[in-house]
Amino acid sequence: MPSAVFSSPAAGAVLRCGQRAVMGVVAALLVVGGVWASWGTAQHVMLTKGRERGTVTVTRCGAETCTGPFRPLSPGVARDRVVVDRSAGVRAGRTYTVVVKPNSDRAVRSGPAGVLFAWVPLGGALLLASVVVAGGMRLRRTAWVLAGAGVALLTAAFVAV
Repeated sequence: MPSAVFSSPAAGAVLRCGQRAVMGVVAALLVVGGVWASWGTAQHVMLTKGRERGTVTVTRCGAETCTGPFRPLSPGVARDRVVVDRSAGVRAGRTYTVVVKPNSDRAVRSGPAGVLFAWVPLGGALLLASVVVAGGMRLRRTAWVLAGAGVALLTAAFVAV
């Protein structure tokens, strides 16, 4: 009586190849998602030509944002209030260099700390992708490289902020 399960070496190889392909797509989507999430802030920090750059002295912090007066260092207008996202490194009474997002009162930190902090979502995506690459694709060395890059990025951002 014929079996309903077809178990030949060729079928196993096709399934393993399919699994690796699917896991490769998942890992790629994770990394692309991390870049996409990071680019929303990183573009303002890294491509500063033509943008208002200056300093903000944080006067008040809420649950998610901090505010303070903006003083331009490039051609721009001094503002009584700009909003900066609150992070572990932002404290009331301190002055930070920032870039103002176009057509808004939102500012993002600039300089090395701002660049590293903008790419934090990519660091998390690299860590997640390393788990997929190690478990789903069985490429342990590649997974270690991805994990190392993610940890290095997150650690550098933590130290800089």
